[in-house]
Amino acid sequence: MHHSHEEDERAYQRRRKLVSIFSLVVMLALFALISLTIGRRLLHFASDPAGLRAWAENQGIWGRLALVGIQILQVVVAVLPGEVVEIAAGYTFGAWEGMILCLLGTIVGSAIIYAFTRRFGVKMVEAFISREKLDSLKFIHNSRKLNILIFVLFFIPGTPKDLITYFIGLTPMKLSTFLALSTIARIPSVVSSTLGGNAMGLRNYGVALVVFAITLVISGIGLLIYTKIVKAHQRRH
Repeated sequence: MHHSHEEDERAYQRRRKLVSIFSLVVMLALFALISLTIGRRLLHFASDPAGLRAWAENQGIWGRLALVGIQILQVVVAVLPGEVVEIAAGYTFGAWEGMILCLLGTIVGSAIIYAFTRRFGVKMVEAFISREKLDSLKFIHNSRKLNILIFVLFFIPGTPKDLITYFIGLTPMKLSTFLALSTIARIPSVVSSTLGGNAMGLRNYGVALVVFAITLVISGIGLLIYTKIVKAHQRRH
């Protein structure tokens, strides 16, 4: 029994290491691809947002698909913060189109994670999330009001939404229910990021600063609320 536990632990550590290496390689490959193809142009556009928007518009559907693809990667690999992609989307495509593209990528990425989690179970989830973090999410599985809880957790800024997404496939929740609840609940936090990005794109830096400052404060409060929820559950169990 002890020997079996040790083997299980070694297999778990191997899976964690492989996924960490894979995630790093994917992000480095993406960074290298962007740098080699449009890196110089993007550096130029950093000081010329109007030029960037005109260039993105000229790319048509391909520019939009590229952003959706980056957002899918962000959700699945969960290395790059989602806010970075959302701000870039607002900067490039404006607040509302940027929001729609980000939400589309999030829906596809979340569906991929859900499908893989349902197919391969907890061992697949453990490859992406440490057992300690998984244990902290068990209150979700045990909740009798799962739908309300998921909506609240995705609505509150500052909660670890990517981690929660990996956990959902281990709960009884249907994919359609999860996608509907999480997408609607995400809208305010995504809009705040794309609005800030849009303000930067229009060179309204004062507005952008106010939006980001308010978002940061609300996210801090959200993180405190989430931490209290987790600790309250741990005390009960």
